[in-house]
Amino acid sequence: MKFYKILIFSFLPVFFMACNGKHATKKNRLSINIEAPEKNIHLNDVIKVYIKNPKDLTISGVSYKLDGNEVSITDNTLRLEDIKLGKHLLEASVKTEGEMITVSKSFTVFNHTAPKVYTYKIINEYPHDIEAFTQGFEFYRDTLFEGTGRNGLSKLRKINFKTGQPYKEIKLANAYFGEGITILNDKVYQLTWQGNTGFVYDVNTFEKLNTFKYDHSKEGWGLCNDGKKLFKSDGTERIWTLDPDTLVEESYIEVYTNKTKLQKINELEYVNGKIYANTWQFEKEVGIIINPENGAVEGVIDFSGLKDKVKQHPALDVLNGIAYNKSRKTFFITGKNWDKTFEVELIAR
Repeated sequence: MKFYKILIFSFLPVFFMACNGKHATKKNRLSINIEAPEKNIHLNDVIKVYIKNPKDLTISGVSYKLDGNEVSITDNTLRLEDIKLGKHLLEASVKTEGEMITVSKSFTVFNHTAPKVYTYKIINEYPHDIEAFTQGFEFYRDTLFEGTGRNGLSKLRKINFKTGQPYKEIKLANAYFGEGITILNDKVYQLTWQGNTGFVYDVNTFEKLNTFKYDHSKEGWGLCNDGKKLFKSDGTERIWTLDPDTLVEESYIEVYTNKTKLQKINELEYVNGKIYANTWQFEKEVGIIINPENGAVEGVIDFSGLKDKVKQHPALDVLNGIAYNKSRKTFFITGKNWDKTFEVELIAR
């Protein structure tokens, strides 16, 4: 009996190879080839798409999908307009000799222009709590709110920006490392770093209204809003869009310049249709200006020199706090354990 079992199982791989071999061989003979004007593919490029068919299989039809959505490719031409930057997947369903074979190819889209460069002019300097490990910074109805980090020290605060003194503050549980904040419709949203948890508070009383878990992202970094939806960074090149009621991560953009992707996007601020963001662990103290529709880095802000103007002490950390005051039309900039907040104007170089 053992002999027959061995004999039967020894034939099974051969049987399945015989059944699947023809399809696998055909699939391996087909692939997608993409030709672009330059080495990197850029927004608004016109690319050429071909099915490579080195064995001259008979092809009777081809249809395409880009990121799972049907796309029309006429005369082997695809224009990359109104497309998000970052990684994409192009799939081709090829009808050949009575079979439908699907092949795919991934590619990355960069921005088509280099970012503009900005510097700053200091308008005012104000005191800032040197003990505050700033993670979120935002004005709401002309009042400054701040979220701070570190386990056991994380807080949510409402601040008199001229004195640096809090009007009101609450402390997070020791288990949570506080991160970015934003305020929408009289609700404060606050992230935690690796706790997979966010909090929603009443803006006036700081009463906790809700908690929420992250969906696809793994960490909480920065947070802002455009008056309708929330934007959340997670330490990668992705910025997620969240429904403010359900807190579901509905979609995302990927942050790219014309040459590279940018990761470690930190504290966020939404101003006049753009996302302003701090970046963590760059060689210089810089901010970036991001198109929220496609992820393009449209500007880079050189904040170098600000950190040198604050008290130098062992706990001093990076710039991380960018808040826009609508009535004054200026930005307020601070950092982790800085003793000053700077009111600045941005100047194009």
